[in-house]
Amino acid sequence: MIEMAVIDSPVGPLTVATRDGRACVVAFGRQAETEAAVARWSPGEPFRTVADPGGVVSALRRYFSGELDALDAIPVELHGTPFQQRVWQRLRTVPAGETASYSDIARAIGAPSAVRAVGAANGANPVAIIVPCHRIVGSGGQLTGYGGGLDRKRWLLSHESRDRILAF
Repeated sequence: MIEMAVIDSPVGPLTVATRDGRACVVAFGRQAETEAAVARWSPGEPFRTVADPGGVVSALRRYFSGELDALDAIPVELHGTPFQQRVWQRLRTVPAGETASYSDIARAIGAPSAVRAVGAANGANPVAIIVPCHRIVGSGGQLTGYGGGLDRKRWLLSHESRDRILAF
């Protein structure tokens, strides 16, 4: 059973989907825009709308309220190639308030020449915010593309920076 909810957040509506208690989607936008992707990963599995699938909505609310580590223990179910999954797992090790570059991630997963592939995997991340692709920046620290838009990326990084002022 796929459980879904749409919540309002400081970065706009978020659609959350879980399967067997694991977050499989956190996407910017409304539920109808997300159901097709989830159905592709779990064909024939029924959907239902619930208030707090897998406790993810509660964790996201705590995160947006300033409890920046509230998302760290959320189990995820990631659908992608083995390379994408290595990238996404590594992204989860970048703590709130810190950033890493695409080349940092490529080196960390043992593929130092795969910087562009890391960028592509980052852009294909189905579990935004929980798998913190927004924490990945260019090698000079500049903001680069983000599926949710650079304004959202800037907001998330600023939210996580606590008292630091970021010059993005």
